[in-house]
Amino acid sequence: MIGRRDLATLPWPCRCRRRRKQSAPGGPGEGAGRAPRTRRARSRSSTRTRRRTAGARARELAALYSPGTRFQERCCVVLCFGLIARNLVHLLLLARWEHTPLVMLGVVAGALTADFLSGLVHWGADTWGSVELPIVGKAFICPFQEHHIDPTAITRHDFIETNGDNCLLTLLPLLNMAYKFRTQSPEALVQLYPWECFIFCLVIFDTFTNQIHKWSHTTGMSSCRINTIVHHVSPHETYFCITTGWLNYPLEKMGFWQRLEDLIQGVTGEKPRADDMKWAKEIK
Repeated sequence: MIGRRDLATLPWPCRCRRRRKQSAPGGPGEGAGRAPRTRRARSRSSTRTRRRTAGARARELAALYSPGTRFQERCCVVLCFGLIARNLVHLLLLARWEHTPLVMLGVVAGALTADFLSGLVHWGADTWGSVELPIVGKAFICPFQEHHIDPTAITRHDFIETNGDNCLLTLLPLLNMAYKFRTQSPEALVQLYPWECFIFCLVIFDTFTNQIHKWSHTTGMSSCRINTIVHHVSPHETYFCITTGWLNYPLEKMGFWQRLEDLIQGVTGEKPRADDMKWAKEIK
């Protein structure tokens, strides 16, 4: 019998024939060759079944993206970026050097607040409700569930589909800011300038939250990438903040989301991630 070291010196066709002979029924390699292949075959079959079920669920969720939703997102993106440009011009015209420290503080505070709000919305959509809920089910919960089943789907979304929902959420503060710039006196606006800069930075970070999350799946943004990897481990119950990810570690150390879930479950009796558990059983 040729050993492994001798077998490695044979030409490739000979090695293939030699391996087939050693693992043939009744031969010396029968017990060592057939059982592992059987276990691997069962594992591959189970994996293919899970992938087919998950793929069917992902296609079902993707089908909920209707032409009406697309039209709404187009309108929101156009209005949002039009208001961003208009408000930015007003902020630049009112800028003063003495505002610099407060503006810098507003930028950092806006990023942290946006990160926390992204985590709160993400946690709510992941943990409670289902896609069958009216209005919010298709608009907000559906994209999060699709993203868990098919994490790479967001990389195939264009700019409008990626950012349309967030543009809708930021329209109200942008409209309020534009109204102030039109109705308030210049003196009053100078007094409000640091606060308006904070709101503007908060809106910018909120608007681009999904875009930043998409970049974390497609580029080497290390901190965002690490947060994404941690969150995408089933059952998706931690690291919800996706704008900057700065708050994920401290909130996790505090057990913030778990305490909040326990409080809501104790008051309402609703079980967290019940809809996810239902689909997880079907995938298994």
